[in-house]
Amino acid sequence: MLSRHAVCSGHKAALYTLSGSHTPRHFLSAGGDGWITEWNFDAPETGRVVANVDSKIFALAIAPLEWPEPMILAGNMLGGLHWVNRLRPTEGRNVLHHSKGIYDIVWLGNEVFTAGGDGMFTRWDATQQRAVESFQLSNRSLRSIAYNPITGIFAIGASDGNIYYIKKSDFSLISQVSAHQFAVFSVLWSPDGQILYSGGRDALLKSWVNFNTNTSSQPAHLYTINHLALSPDGQFLASASRDKSIKIWRANDLSLLKVLETFRDNGHLNSVNRLRWTDDGLLSCSDDRTILIWT
Repeated sequence: MLSRHAVCSGHKAALYTLSGSHTPRHFLSAGGDGWITEWNFDAPETGRVVANVDSKIFALAIAPLEWPEPMILAGNMLGGLHWVNRLRPTEGRNVLHHSKGIYDIVWLGNEVFTAGGDGMFTRWDATQQRAVESFQLSNRSLRSIAYNPITGIFAIGASDGNIYYIKKSDFSLISQVSAHQFAVFSVLWSPDGQILYSGGRDALLKSWVNFNTNTSSQPAHLYTINHLALSPDGQFLASASRDKSIKIWRANDLSLLKVLETFRDNGHLNSVNRLRWTDDGLLSCSDDRTILIWT
């Protein structure tokens, strides 16, 4: 199960985020150098910079397939949201909204949602490229957004250790739970919308049902869990950590199946910051400035 297939290199600083692209065999990366780079699964040794912003990028999202133009959103460390049209990349807008960095972005239909370092959860009108509503959830950073399309509920992980549940239809707070001892860096819904997974600075991997019932808590890593990703079939969960490793878990019971390490598996040399699991393989990016493809 999973071995290193290819390495994508060329960025000049740490990498913090990955996303899909506008064609199935491509994906995007971004990080401390401000470059948004596109990579091809069929030729991973060569990336192409499609846009460049003047700040570190913490989050990426792309427009839905039905959107009239191929748009990329990039959240920067200063709280700005860059709207980049791939057909006219030099004409992109940077809308400064959050007073601190944007750590996660979700694009749903005509709406975009951002999680800010200022503790604000914001709804945007994507057609007008403007913020329309904000909810002050915490006095600490919001780090991760997971949307459940079955129930219409967002789960938001925060640096105060809480998970906040927001109803999309009226932007109301349904519940909040003290989930981790320290920051919650990643939240993720199961495909059936019944289970929420969370990982945090306390290095614990947890699963939840009914908002606040903790069904499993695993001491998963030596240091912070930075991100979680599910396999396309929903059977396996991957966790990325500051301890440089990636671990693969059985999703239904969080039993450990495999560890991908620096030396034994030719893995990352520094903190693994983001994952993306596609039909083509598991992607990981790191402070070591590379993206690894695992198949």
